[in-house]
Amino acid sequence: MTALGFLYPGHSAEDDYPRMEQLLGSDVRLAVVHTDIGEDAQRVGTLREMGSAERLAAGVQELRLTGAEAAVWACTSGGFVHGWDGAHEQVRALARTAGMPASSTSFAFAHALAAEGARRVAVAATYPEEVAALFGEFLAAAGFEVVSLHAGGARTAAEVGTWGATEVLELARAADVPEAEVLLLPDTALHTVAHLPLLERELGKTVLTANQVTAWEGLRLAGRRVNAPSLGALFTREPIVQARE
Repeated sequence: MTALGFLYPGHSAEDDYPRMEQLLGSDVRLAVVHTDIGEDAQRVGTLREMGSAERLAAGVQELRLTGAEAAVWACTSGGFVHGWDGAHEQVRALARTAGMPASSTSFAFAHALAAEGARRVAVAATYPEEVAALFGEFLAAAGFEVVSLHAGGARTAAEVGTWGATEVLELARAADVPEAEVLLLPDTALHTVAHLPLLERELGKTVLTANQVTAWEGLRLAGRRVNAPSLGALFTREPIVQARE
């Protein structure tokens, strides 16, 4: 049994995790611990506070009780808004507090792209422009070329959590361009797991979504390979053990 722990802010698309757990098989457990979201607002200052060391530490004891062997901060914007160096310090602090390997969704995207061998990416973000731009900067710092970045302009996670297949596909299409090797949907508040086969079929390329890569990152930290084609092309390849830090 591989047990993985995820610190997830608030309640928006956390039901993606039991769905993934079913698709991954009976020997993988994905435990979700909810952290305090504070104000539900997609603003830089608010997002930085949401991902503060104090807020993450508050969920660590419950996470330890799940028996998790690795921890992932399941919030993309609550990581990359700290910048490349700040996001590293965030996961280092989480690892020290939790006493286990740790990462975040922001780094999960970087590691998954490296595993895919991709360099040119399109980003379909739910965020306002100022937040989406910071994700673009984070990806550039990781060595990737953002050839298209679309900002959906959503102001709250609660709003994003209500979007279904139609809205998700529209968002993806708004960002997709032929030169992009992979398309990214970076918001963990967005339900995407059920739509992965549709997205990859309609776009004709690998699609990486926030909750999907977060689960993949936990497995990578635990040294596990799981073949689960219904979770997209990413889950048909062996995760890399080492990635650019």
